[in-house]
Amino acid sequence: MKKFTLIMFLLLLSLSCKQKEEKILEIKPLTIAEKIANAHGYKNWKHVDKINFTFNVDKDSSHFERIWAWKPKINEVNFSTGGDSIVLYNRSKIDSTKTKLDGNFINDKYWLLVPFQLIWDEGLSISEPVKEIAPISKTEMNKITLTYSSEGGYTPGDAYDIFYGNDFLIKEWIFRKGNTNEPSMITTFENYQDFGGIKIALDHKKAGTNWNLNFTNIKIDFTH
Repeated sequence: MKKFTLIMFLLLLSLSCKQKEEKILEIKPLTIAEKIANAHGYKNWKHVDKINFTFNVDKDSSHFERIWAWKPKINEVNFSTGGDSIVLYNRSKIDSTKTKLDGNFINDKYWLLVPFQLIWDEGLSISEPVKEIAPISKTEMNKITLTYSSEGGYTPGDAYDIFYGNDFLIKEWIFRKGNTNEPSMITTFENYQDFGGIKIALDHKKAGTNWNLNFTNIKIDFTH
């Protein structure tokens, strides 16, 4: 009886070890997109019920803004110019009258949440990371290149060179419209702030100019 019990114990122990080994083998290493998104708090996004933000562009003495409220779980978008003009629409039911407005929302949301777009976007290819000198700070950083498919979306075929630190936070980027060799725009990602575990760069500046694309009035509501 004791011999039988010992055999059964060893058999169960062997099965347990095998199952643990199989689970370890099933765990896939994180992709570079996942590492960057997670560094910016992507794991907290599933709890977001609503996000409010104002997209601003300040150049010298001029100011431009668009005010948004987005409920990602139902894809409802509220747009305001700050006055009495308010437009409410759902992104699953866009008609020709909302195409331009939705294009503005996609642009502004992209600037706000580009680390998460690495996970969300379809038709996107991401290069292997390399070490390269960043264009504004002139310091060595990690770089990946995002290239969008030439079909679909509001700006098909565009490319972005993203520079990030060893903490996987984005520091600078180069936007290349239509994947041209020459940069269309180069800006920083700076003034990071934490909103319930989601890290957002509030300021994006160009070198040598009094230009700043920035975000204000950010408020994130989380489900409980």
